[in-house]
Amino acid sequence: MARWIEPVTLRGTHVLIEPLEAGDRDELAAAAGDGELWKLWYTSVPAPQATDGWIAAALKQRAEAGAMPFVIRRAQDRRLVGATRYFNVAAENRRLEIGHTFYSSSVQRTPINTETKLLLLTHAFEALDCLGVELRTHFMNLQSRRAIERLGAKLDGVLRSHQVMPDGSLRDTCVYSILATEWPAVRSNLAFRLARG
Repeated sequence: MARWIEPVTLRGTHVLIEPLEAGDRDELAAAAGDGELWKLWYTSVPAPQATDGWIAAALKQRAEAGAMPFVIRRAQDRRLVGATRYFNVAAENRRLEIGHTFYSSSVQRTPINTETKLLLLTHAFEALDCLGVELRTHFMNLQSRRAIERLGAKLDGVLRSHQVMPDGSLRDTCVYSILATEWPAVRSNLAFRLARG
């Protein structure tokens, strides 16, 4: 049976998005180490000692559930600065989720996130013909929620006590989505924001 989401490399002015490989381990750990992102209790960024397991889980999701994990590289020097993923793939409904996303602290609040989302959403809506794309985050992750809302995604609701976090706390999950009918306006917004720097 053919995969709906095939490995693809997405290129922009600021970023290069490539399929995750096991050999990305050291660069991935270094990217997460820029800001010690795993210390943010409301995220699931891998700590250095957990990077191998994180990669194995991502590659298993690709093999068994049709997901597509990516690494994000800064275009100017090809430095790995983050990771993201298409997952919760429902090919029969032409829907997927973009998540498991993190960026090194040194590239946060730069055009890299905006262009990454523009490339991923363009591929989802224009190559995969998605009807909808979801983005989810922890209710307490205000930075992520603001970033998702700036994309133009709409809040569908909050799933309360939805997930048990590594520290045992319960995660309330904010569920956002962008529909195919909304994509032209979202695309214009992202292109405008990128042009403004």
